[in-house]
Amino acid sequence: MNSGDTLSAEREERNLTFATLLTYVALVKPWIVVMVLVSTLGGIFMAHKGLPDTSLIVWTLFGVGLATASAAALNNFIDTDIDARMKRTSRRPTASGAISPENALATGLVLAVSSVVVMSYGSTPVASSLCIASIFIYVVPYTYCLKRTTPLATFVGGIAGAFPPVIGYVAVKQQIDLSVLCLFLVLYVWQHPHFWALALKYRKDYTRAGVMNLPASRGVDETKKQIALWSVLLLIVSTLPYMVGMTGTLYLSVAVFTGALFVALSFWFLMSRQEIAMNLFFYSIVHLPMLYCAMVVDIIQD
Repeated sequence: MNSGDTLSAEREERNLTFATLLTYVALVKPWIVVMVLVSTLGGIFMAHKGLPDTSLIVWTLFGVGLATASAAALNNFIDTDIDARMKRTSRRPTASGAISPENALATGLVLAVSSVVVMSYGSTPVASSLCIASIFIYVVPYTYCLKRTTPLATFVGGIAGAFPPVIGYVAVKQQIDLSVLCLFLVLYVWQHPHFWALALKYRKDYTRAGVMNLPASRGVDETKKQIALWSVLLLIVSTLPYMVGMTGTLYLSVAVFTGALFVALSFWFLMSRQEIAMNLFFYSIVHLPMLYCAMVVDIIQD
């Protein structure tokens, strides 16, 4: 083999290694990891009214990031068959065959163990316990046991989804109090109208894959009613941080205004003949960061 062939082979090997790395990055759903880390950092800010010790931030975010990546990889492993039947998820690494289910399982387990080690070493016991619980709830009760059989799965999965700001908060405070409950409830309630608005768009996809979420099992009209009801509930729980003295009037003003707009959009969707409301979904994506930003600014200024 001449030098040109050797260089070409080395280049191909590097390209293959890089492509494999990108595939494993996709396996852990990095966009979700980023959103979870931002939410966790928000909880840290709110608890400390600013930035605490740098090492606590780094270790907590590192551990939560590993936990989120672990849950994503294990979700890919469990859902390989249904992801392959859905157009929206058919390109995921396990569904497309880019990564074998066995390798996805191994990756998820290694990340889960790494998360436990990191959180146990660098964060606080309460935060570590909640981090472990979030992996378990998302992977076992939600993904493995309930997702394919009942729309109640969303209510269980939402518990794990609402943990990130709570983990950040208790990493600093090392206790569970009313403020923690408020953070949990706001994110928990928000997830339902947010997810259902998106799930309506992919209702046929979910039905074909046998995922019995609300749109697939109860239909469009019932989903629209639930979105409207939960938007009202979201407006109510969004005021709780103010009610318990966690925030001031700045946050309350933002929560009432943005929550009322959410309710208005939800009821407009309910009364319309439309079966899909992507405008509502996209507004929900804007709504939550606005709440958190107002909360952080209000708490820090206090």
